[in-house]
Amino acid sequence: MTTERLRAPLLIGGLTGLALLVGAALPLAPASAEEGGQRLPEAAMTAREKPGLRTATFAGGCFWGVQGVFQHVKGVKNAVSGYAGGSRASARYEEVGTGRTGHAEAVQVTYDPAVVRYDELLQIFFSVALDPTEVDRQGPDTGPQYRSALFPADAEQAAVAKAYIAQLDGAKIFSKPIATRIESGAFYPAEGYHQDYMTLHPTNSYIAVNDAPKLRDLKALFPERANAQPVLVGRPPA
Repeated sequence: MTTERLRAPLLIGGLTGLALLVGAALPLAPASAEEGGQRLPEAAMTAREKPGLRTATFAGGCFWGVQGVFQHVKGVKNAVSGYAGGSRASARYEEVGTGRTGHAEAVQVTYDPAVVRYDELLQIFFSVALDPTEVDRQGPDTGPQYRSALFPADAEQAAVAKAYIAQLDGAKIFSKPIATRIESGAFYPAEGYHQDYMTLHPTNSYIAVNDAPKLRDLKALFPERANAQPVLVGRPPA
């Protein structure tokens, strides 16, 4: 049983469990020294995107924190937690949590490229949302469902993502190679109780230790790109 499964909320969405009680008692692994906390270089290859809203899917460990970061980025219109890389039939939290479905916990971001391009979203993602050198884990969460991966929507995004990973590896910014994979696969939204979790549960011990620092890093390192108020799934923009 994973740490995240144990910390799922009590009696939310028809599910029961001892999550918050047990999760609060579990020791939380300290964040890696390389996890977020630095503004990485801009991408040398910029995305050439046509006008109109676009989508991009990012996997970087527990989707609560990744969603919370992107919900505060200017130009992001929506950020939905979900599952990518596996089939529709098994895209459910309890099954994905076994690590045997092929899914990664992921966030699908809808954004306006006139405000923030895909390569700029990549810069933010690698800078503050995760430790991209971790393999099949982030912080206290372990298993292939917590892998770091990008699911490009098209060939343009795939090329930009591949080039940026190569750029960061070539610059040897991290002491280990970037483990983020470029994958293909459909995205399936997660259950309602996982949406907007960072905003709705700011005092949750997992959020306070593992995810709140990511949001602080976003605001400190990218003040020109950070919105004070998040764009929430439960309250979409007008």
